[in-house]
Amino acid sequence: MNNLAIRKNIRLKYYDYKQNGYYFVTICCSDMKHNIARYRELTEKILHHLPKIFSGLSIDYFVLMPSHLHIIFVFQNVRDRFARPVSLGEVVRTYKALVTKETKIKNFWQRNYYEHVIRNEEALLKIRGYIQNNPQAAEVNFEEFYKRA
Repeated sequence: MNNLAIRKNIRLKYYDYKQNGYYFVTICCSDMKHNIARYRELTEKILHHLPKIFSGLSIDYFVLMPSHLHIIFVFQNVRDRFARPVSLGEVVRTYKALVTKETKIKNFWQRNYYEHVIRNEEALLKIRGYIQNNPQAAEVNFEEFYKRA
């Protein structure tokens, strides 16, 4: 019998995360430790370096919190240095790996990350507001971003 914990897949089942668009991502430190607070300058520097690693990637908006970060990535035909299409998962994995390597903290990050595919401009504006005004809210109710005022 296998005693390994079964990890729940939280990605959209049939969605291609290489598609152009806006992606809201939250990445948390392991055990919600304040690792980002300790390495704020480095984590931000690496974040700003990602568009140099991946052509077609840009950062729309972000905020670094002591134990997590919220970011909106913009994908426009994102490619690696070999001109191969790249997924959101690969961008996040690269970011986490670079931070881990530079800080030399083995368990800097939690195993996964949270993402939301932003479906329209109104939701984009609401998510930017959420990032700016409520970065420590425990739960994000994405349906609220798509309700008409």
